[in-house]
Amino acid sequence: MNKSLTVKLGAIALLILVLLVPLLMIDGIIDDRQQLRDGVLEDIARSSSYSQQLSGPVMVVPYRKVVRTWKTKEKSDERYQEIGEERGRLYFLPERFELDGQVQTELRARGIYEARLFHADNRISGHFSLPAQLGIKEDFVDYTFDAPFLAVGISDIRGIENALKLELGAQRLDFVPGTQVGWLGEGVRVTLPALDTSKTTELAFGFDLRLQGTGSLQVLPVGKTSRVNLAANWPHPSFIGNFLPAKREINDQGFTADWQTSFFSTNLQEAMSRCVSGNDCEAFNGRSFGVSFIDPVDQYLKSDRAIKYALLFIVLTFAGFFLFEVLKSLAVHPVQYALVGVALAFFYLLLLSLSEHIGFALAYLLSASGCVLLIGFYVCHVLRSVRHGLSFSAGLAALYGLLYGLLSAEDYALLMGSLLLFGLLGVFMVLTRNLDWYGIGQKPAKPLEFDLGAVQ
Repeated sequence: MNKSLTVKLGAIALLILVLLVPLLMIDGIIDDRQQLRDGVLEDIARSSSYSQQLSGPVMVVPYRKVVRTWKTKEKSDERYQEIGEERGRLYFLPERFELDGQVQTELRARGIYEARLFHADNRISGHFSLPAQLGIKEDFVDYTFDAPFLAVGISDIRGIENALKLELGAQRLDFVPGTQVGWLGEGVRVTLPALDTSKTTELAFGFDLRLQGTGSLQVLPVGKTSRVNLAANWPHPSFIGNFLPAKREINDQGFTADWQTSFFSTNLQEAMSRCVSGNDCEAFNGRSFGVSFIDPVDQYLKSDRAIKYALLFIVLTFAGFFLFEVLKSLAVHPVQYALVGVALAFFYLLLLSLSEHIGFALAYLLSASGCVLLIGFYVCHVLRSVRHGLSFSAGLAALYGLLYGLLSAEDYALLMGSLLLFGLLGVFMVLTRNLDWYGIGQKPAKPLEFDLGAVQ
């Protein structure tokens, strides 16, 4: 390979490295804008309510137990009995737990940023089955029970939008703030009537809970058998947690999802026991499931994914220029390479700034169209041919179309990218199959003249 060709390839490689600087700067701008957006969304959630998790209801029965301890006096062998009192609590999970929720979402805007809030109308019902003597097998007469209460954990009680009343048979009981159960966190509780502990007790309950939140809604399936049904007007749900819905339907109007679990799948009774006795509540709280109402792929994520292909775009564009040089014996100056490379880099800045206002798809169309028209106009003069310039522009437009396909079909991005590169390599090999690489540069190429009248 002759010296002039080596110098040209070296200059092109150096330009590609130099163009990485503005690309990295634009990538940093994407990260900064995303962090700014996340901060605004955090402020909106702070002034309304955060993501919500429902944990419960759990029945709590406080007790006092007489403790008799035999002791021996220090200076004699005489024994005596010391009577004390021990306080504790018994915890019971529902035999059956059901939640039916209707969720509506809304947008709250601050400047150009929007947060999606949800309002969930929940009907929670089920029943408790308490064993005789509350399951205590020994020394039952030593126990005295205080008023039992029902505790419901709600991660952000600011989101409660209605007055909560527990339906317990024919009774209507008012909830009050606070669970008084540390491992349930924030929430509400309601005091229950005294229990008849001499026999098995069945308690059916129900209450309505209207809850506002931001981001996600999760439910802890506390029942021996649990069923949760959620329906919402959000068409892009992301199901999260330890359990996926048994049934789900998603369309343009929204989704419905149905979960069903049991103690066999959740092992929640044992997890609660470890939480109460050993203060290890991570397993208990981690059994939740639910849905996220956050847009899974926003304009910042798409822009970040798009800029990862920027280097490939520049290399392919420069390769096209180089083909015209060697096949048409034209001399393209490194400055002309650089100007086209900068125009390609500005596409990503245009895409980011426009997508914040008009959506990613339209922003992509306008940014790509602007860059193709600008580069096409310039290349027509650089190559001194409208036909060659239009051919180059058509190829560049096709590359932008393929990039959009790669961004839209994430699961097939690797396959599509591999086929694209293989196809372009094949085109390059076919076009240069008869090229005398040793002869390139021996006959000086005709320098380009920037004369509008030369464009045909």
